[in-house]
Amino acid sequence: MNSKHMQAPSGNLFMVAAPSGAGKSTLVNALLAEDPNIILSISYTTRAARPKEINGREYHFISVEEFTAMREHGDFIESAEVHGNFYGTSRKWINDKLYSGQDILLEIDWQGAQQIRKQFQSAIGIFILPPSIEVLETRLKNRGEDAAQVITQRLLAAGGEMTHAREFDYVIINQDFARALQELGSIVKASRLRFPAQAARHMDLFVQLGIK
Repeated sequence: MNSKHMQAPSGNLFMVAAPSGAGKSTLVNALLAEDPNIILSISYTTRAARPKEINGREYHFISVEEFTAMREHGDFIESAEVHGNFYGTSRKWINDKLYSGQDILLEIDWQGAQQIRKQFQSAIGIFILPPSIEVLETRLKNRGEDAAQVITQRLLAAGGEMTHAREFDYVIINQDFARALQELGSIVKASRLRFPAQAARHMDLFVQLGIK
């Protein structure tokens, strides 16, 4: 391990997962807009960019060949295939940010979250649920980004995805957006006060006070 990584990271790693259409991205973007102390990890993906998406902002859009080469080289801290597309998170970027004290938020699926937990046991998992399957279907249709066949595929996958909510530390039911956003922000703020995070960020004070 690099000498600068001998101490515990002072940044928090938040993992936010949800079935497609539950409002995860909208909640995450709102949180990022109101909390400048947390940044979004930009994943690599082989899926095509949607309208208005920009390479390097929503995702790093790469080919399957590029993705495969990076994965074989060990560049991803986690990777998964979702709805026929590959997604991965940069190992080096995550490590550098956490050990510099930066809080990071990952929009992730349950498979990726399982991989992350094996390497970062302190990662904080948050699962976003819709208030009903009917609402989930309506949101997917109103989004206007996917064909009917894709929407059907996502709805079928949602049932299996939501069974993994039990693996996360927190669950937010996104029925009222303002309330869901408040709950998400409360989790982030409370997590920053956990002992390991405070001890890493205020090491000199803890030593002075005789806290080990």
